[in-house]
Amino acid sequence: MVVQEFRIVLPISVEEYQVAQLYAVAEASKGETGGGEGVEVLTNEPYENGEEKGQFTHKIYHLQSKVPGWLRVLAPKGSLEIHEEAWNAYPYCRTVLKSPYMKERFSIEIITWHKEDMGTIENVHNLDPSEWKNCKVVDIDIAADLEEPKDYKEDEDPTKFKSEKTQRGPLGPDWKKALEKDPNTPHMCAYKLVKAEFKMFPLQGKVESTIQRMEKRLFTNFHRKLFCSMDKWYGMTMEDIRKLEDETKDELDKMRADDVVKGTTADK
Repeated sequence: MVVQEFRIVLPISVEEYQVAQLYAVAEASKGETGGGEGVEVLTNEPYENGEEKGQFTHKIYHLQSKVPGWLRVLAPKGSLEIHEEAWNAYPYCRTVLKSPYMKERFSIEIITWHKEDMGTIENVHNLDPSEWKNCKVVDIDIAADLEEPKDYKEDEDPTKFKSEKTQRGPLGPDWKKALEKDPNTPHMCAYKLVKAEFKMFPLQGKVESTIQRMEKRLFTNFHRKLFCSMDKWYGMTMEDIRKLEDETKDELDKMRADDVVKGTTADK
């Protein structure tokens, strides 16, 4: 198993981020859905587990077109689906991704703490000393150059975006240092602990390391977009978000169904 902790500092308060993240997830789901594929929301409801209370979600990611063509031909039906279960007891959140086809041989667990600091807490997840020693810490700067140039979008560039509602941004080369010196600007860090496991020798180490690189890319792109969409989510309430999530679920179901019908009709 490969374990890494990603730290993402943002010029956003912990309270603002709760709304911002859920808004950005809903919008991202729409962009990934169509043609019978994308995100399917099975469950989105409150949960209680002892003193822990939050929102439980169960989603299925249909990934057929997201993999190489040769793999689509070889992979059995249903093997390219990922199930995501998430327990969001904000500011704590735990997400588990599994494959029904791979069963116990594959899993990704993401545990997140959202803290009002600049990413300076060591071992915020309270790992035992031996596990923490082998955990790699990765700082993500949303204003830095992307490792994958093809991911670049000008309207999702924090170095060019300035919020009309909050006047935050654009983020310069030393934006974190400036943030530390400015007590009036909200700030926070998302500490994301990622445990990747792929039990298939001899590919295990290579695949687990690849998963970690993919997660870093995902976190980077997601938070760049989240920051640059500030004027869309700023001022929304949790009631607004729950309404948006219900509307998004209906829209996603319709997008998958309509595109499948269109594709079937076109084939005839």
